[in-house]
Amino acid sequence: MLQDGCFQNASDARTEIFEYIDGYYNTQRKHSALDYQTPAQFEAKLHSTN
Repeated sequence: MLQDGCFQNASDARTEIFEYIDGYYNTQRKHSALDYQTPAQFEAKLHSTN
């Protein structure tokens, strides 16, 4: 876990980075490649048209 701006070890760094990418960056961030939608919005729209 991130403590005082530093990771305790490489494993903690990997875990924190994965959680950020998987939990925020890939799910909530709007992507220009998806016409400025979140991945969840894009997938919902994709599945609703099929």
